[in-house]
Order: sequence, then C-alpha cells, then structure tokens
Amino acid sequence: MNNEGHGNDLQKIIAQGFDELKHIHGESFDPQKVNLAELERITGLSRSRLRTLKKKGFDMAGTSARSMPQKPTVLDGYTDIIDDLLSQGVSNSSVCFDRLKEVGYTGGLTTIKTYISRHRYLLPPKRHSVSPQGNRGRRYVTDPGEVFQMDWGFVNVHTDTDKGYQAACFAMVCHHCGACYIEFFPNAKQENLFIGMLHGFIKLGVPKTVLTDNMKSVVIRRDAEGHPIWQKDYEAFMDTVGFFTKLCRPRHPFTKGKVERLVRYVKENFLCARTFGDLTDLNYEAERWCSLRNMRHTQAVDIPIAEIHKTKCSNALHELIRTEDIDRYLSPERIISFDGFVSFEGRRYGVPYRYTGKTCRVKREGYTLYVYSADLKELLTTHDVTWSKRAQSCDDQYEIMEQPEEFPSQKVTTDIRQTEPLEKPTGFEKFNFDREELWDE
Repeated sequence: MNNEGHGNDLQKIIAQGFDELKHIHGESFDPQKVNLAELERITGLSRSRLRTLKKKGFDMAGTSARSMPQKPTVLDGYTDIIDDLLSQGVSNSSVCFDRLKEVGYTGGLTTIKTYISRHRYLLPPKRHSVSPQGNRGRRYVTDPGEVFQMDWGFVNVHTDTDKGYQAACFAMVCHHCGACYIEFFPNAKQENLFIGMLHGFIKLGVPKTVLTDNMKSVVIRRDAEGHPIWQKDYEAFMDTVGFFTKLCRPRHPFTKGKVERLVRYVKENFLCARTFGDLTDLNYEAERWCSLRNMRHTQAVDIPIAEIHKTKCSNALHELIRTEDIDRYLSPERIISFDGFVSFEGRRYGVPYRYTGKTCRVKREGYTLYVYSADLKELLTTHDVTWSKRAQSCDDQYEIMEQPEEFPSQKVTTDIRQTEPLEKPTGFEKFNFDREELWDE
C-alpha cells in the first residue's frame, strides 16, 4: 500500500497550521510548545494524532504550503467577506453563498465549502459542548393541510446608541410540506400574535388545526382533567377564523419540532450577520427569504416545497375570507389621549380633532400607518412609518379657535415711526472699574 500521497497531504496540513500559528503568535513560535487544542481547531486533526506527531517532533521541514504558488480562483476579491463571517462565528456555507451572490459572486457552493474547511481557524473557539439529550420522542406525520405549527422567537437588536431592544419573530410552518412564513414585531403581545397568524393564513391558507405551546395569549390554565381553558380573546379568534388549536405538553417543545427548527434556522441562516434599517425593511427581506426557501427542493421529493403545498396541502386548506371581524383583528383598538395621540408599537401618532370618538383602530401596512374610526367605516388619517421615537402629528390634530376681530371703519391717517430698540446694558457693564478707588493707597 502506497502512503506517499497521504503523507504529503498530512505534511501540508501540519505546515499550513504552523504557518497560521506563526502568523498569529509571531516568528518566535515554537512547534514543541504548541497548544494542541488550537492546532486541532486549525487543522481538523484529532488530539491523539497531534499528540503522536508532537512526540515525533513534527518532522515537516520544507513543506510550507505558503511557499507554493497560488493560482487565481473564482473567490478572489470575496475572501474578505467570508473571513468576516467566519470571525463572527458563521460557518454555514449556504449563508456565505447567499451573501456573496448579493455582491456579484458567480462561483459555486462547493468552492465556498472548501474555503471554509481550510480556514476554520478564523472561527471563535467553542466555549463548551452541549450534552446530548437522548431520544425522548417519536417523529410523527400528518395529512396535507391538517396541521400548522407556530411559535415565537426572539432576537437582540443592537443600535448605534447604547440602548438596544428585543424584537419578536413570529414563525408558522406547514407540518406536512414545510412551507414557512415569518414576520417580525416589536413585541410578542396577543394583538401581534393575531396579526401574524392572519398574515400567515393569507399566505399559506387556513388549516384544520394549529399546534402551539402553552402561551399566555392562548391558554389560561388546564382543568382537573387536563383540558385547556382558552383565553377568551383567543377563543373568539378561533371561532371567527375557523380552526382548532392543539397544545403541546408542558416543557415538551420538540412536539412541535418543525417550527422550533424553523426558528433556529432563521437565527442561524437569515439573521446571521444581518443589518437592517427598520422592522419594515426586515419584514420585506424576510418575505423574500421565505419565498426563496419555499421554492427549494426537499430531500425526500424532488419537487419544490411551494409546489407540494399548492398541489397537495391547498386541497385541504380553506382560504381566509376578509370580513369586518377579521379587519378588526388586523386593526387593533387604541384609546385617544387627551392631547390627540394614539400609541402603537411604542410610537405616538396624531388623530384629527374633528373625530369625536374616544377610541380608534390602527393598522400598519408596509411603510404606512392607517388610523380608522372605531367602526372601521372612516379613514381618519395616515402617517409615514419612520420608526422614530418622536411623536408624529397630523395637520388637523388641534382645533383653530376663531375669535372676533375689529377692523377700521374709516381711512387711517395717523402715522408713527418705529426704530430699532436700544440695547440695554448688561448687569456687568454697569460697573466702571476705571473709576474705582484703589484700597491699597
């Protein structure tokens, strides 16, 4: 058996690892004092094998990979982007591939995978390993359009100022085919849950059952027999839309593992090293991302997910009909303050003075916020959503009080002249220090 080629590959790997360590620690780097954990992370070789090579003295002289001439590749000019992603802990080749395609990369995914495997030393070191949980449940399958799964995910948003905030991601997925929908909100209140569910139903259809965990917005408690006692507003929402809800066992999140995996996939793929202007821009990008993912092929069937959902699942789903009750859920009610403002998503918007009601309804679509009357029959005003903390007033928010005014009945013949007002001396200028007496004399 000829091991010559294998030995040369091993020598190149060790030599390249030493070159990287010299680049990090300087020319004073001693191979015999190398940190095996760091060398393992760079080379990918096992700790026991590196320990054996260290005992033999790492006899790898004259095999430096950096001395070999480098040929031009399709990645030239894009390596800085991948290096930056790797330094942030992003080793997902699909994420790197999507980022490079946005800036004009024309190569393939395999080239990126090869580059990542050779530059894993740029990844931050792992602090700890997660212990396995073992097999606690079984996978189950459902008929097309039978069950949707939904859940919330949360992400920390860092801003240019010191004070950041936490955004909530609503996720919904079809359990049969995997068609997904995500939307971001400033918080995970019940009204945002209703809006996210309705938007998901508009995109994917309304199923027979929605599987979720024991949210406070969904269930209050369980009775003595274990049956759920629904939150009254959520129960009315189910009756209005026309679906049933099934709850997971407490502290058993992998019952709805499809949506749990979707939330994890969003965090590791869509949100990796992502910057955005505001939540409206982020939701537009999320909608585009969902459309691209739904057009991908599944591992089991060589058909796009969207095609499976359209041909199989849609037959068992029913379309969401926009009624007045549905519009009320899409437009939450707000109380008008004494100064004519309503609060929505942490920001204040003005309401016209001519509207005499004490409450109104507010809806945000894209970059526009709509303010309706309490019965949704009149559009009162619109505002541009800028996500600024400053309150936004409308033109006719305050009443203009008209008062009686007298005008001259005859021609005015008296003329006077007004000049510029004289400058008054300041309190300091009234003191004349030149004429003060010298107390020392």
